Amino acid sequence: MQVHVPAMRGKMGSRTYYACLMPLNAVPQFFKFTDWAGISPEDREQRILNSKRVPDLAEYITENENDYLFSSITASYKSEPVFEPYTPNADIGVLKLQLGDELIINDGQHRAAGIVQALKSGSPSLKNDTLSVLLFPWENTDRVQQMFSDLNRFVQKTSKSLDILYDKRDDTAAATLAMIEKVPVFKELTEKEKVALEVRSTKLFTLAALYDANVELLKGHDKKDIIANAQLLTDYWTEVAKHMPDWDKVLSGQKLAIELRQEKIASHSTVLRALGGLGVDLLASSEWQGALSGLASIDWSKKNPEWENICIVANSVVSNRQARAATKAFIKAKLGLELSEGEQRSLERAA
Repeated sequence: MQVHVPAMRGKMGSRTYYACLMPLNAVPQFFKFTDWAGISPEDREQRILNSKRVPDLAEYITENENDYLFSSITASYKSEPVFEPYTPNADIGVLKLQLGDELIINDGQHRAAGIVQALKSGSPSLKNDTLSVLLFPWENTDRVQQMFSDLNRFVQKTSKSLDILYDKRDDTAAATLAMIEKVPVFKELTEKEKVALEVRSTKLFTLAALYDANVELLKGHDKKDIIANAQLLTDYWTEVAKHMPDWDKVLSGQKLAIELRQEKIASHSTVLRALGGLGVDLLASSEWQGALSGLASIDWSKKNPEWENICIVANSVVSNRQARAATKAFIKAKLGLELSEGEQRSLERAA
């Protein structure tokens, strides 16, 4: 039995390949998912499938059935398919694949596995969607390994900041971007593209760091209420900014961003996340604004020995979970707020 799919025939280097549209319900029938566990890396044709990634991909499809998006899957065929052009010698036509033949995935095995799982849990109409597939002839294991290397070696993942900026489905990202526009110091001094600031950057913050801080701050709040959350974030960070004179000095041009970053930790991601976590505790009180006034008296200098083993280790600022917890506890103590047993322990361990 044959499956007919619309296709275009092309040439890349010395090889003929086909670009075809395949219905999603054909994916489990044609694509080969090999269990490479126990096989030495040099003998594999692919990396081992990471099963933990598959549910997230399947959920992405089923939750966004009207506007999900996937790039082409690249695979190799062992049985030569039959290509019938619409007109003689044309490169557009129909590709006939033999049902039962297996296509070996060169790139996109996690996408394909996600599709297979989504077909089981998604709406019945999902099976009629089509997927773009590039098909190359299978030659030998060396060639398949080379294809995998060529397809993946020069892929560069986008930065977390850019992902947040462009992701229209993330409600926390939407609230964060709305807040940034309303808080002057963030509007002017936030790097929205790179996940880390370059040495000579004129910015103080990254979008990724502010997003992570807001994830902490919005714990317990309805993530889908973007307007309410944006207002909460705006109110909180506006009040914080009032008591961070170093931020204001950079905003007003009295100090260079590079100087502040070199000398102090006031704008570091560890401090931002600690402040975000602090907000969860403070916002439970109607008098939370007054509690933040003590931020202005904290010595944020990297030379301040009090930061040693809190968030500075061996003269470097660290951002692991222990450092963030200790930083939050340290700030709370400086503000004269009551510490939980866990926060007290984190300071004792640092001491």
